[in-house]
Amino acid sequence: MPPHVLFAERLLAVLTGERPVHWMLGQTIGEAYEQLIRLAPANPLRAAGVAGPSPGRHARPVLRHCAGSPLRPGVVEAYASVTAGGRVRAMAFRLELGADRRWRCAAVELGPTV
Repeated sequence: MPPHVLFAERLLAVLTGERPVHWMLGQTIGEAYEQLIRLAPANPLRAAGVAGPSPGRHARPVLRHCAGSPLRPGVVEAYASVTAGGRVRAMAFRLELGADRRWRCAAVELGPTV
């Protein structure tokens, strides 16, 4: 699985409340962790009307499309569209390859709901 798809799934898990923000501690650098701390409490990618995890009652938000573009060696700008309860939301994020050859998320942003 390409790193941008893997990270899109990881970010989706945090931004729906399936995983706690601290799950991303070793997988982020720079401002990304602080951005997740600000975004995650509102569970912005959770389906509308869902107060908490309720398996079987509401569909999990789905990653519809994900693509990445290399900016330079070791840096990828990626974007994804997520569907949740009939709504679509855009997510953009930046990945950087560390000296240890592990990808980490360096930035994350969400677009408006459409």
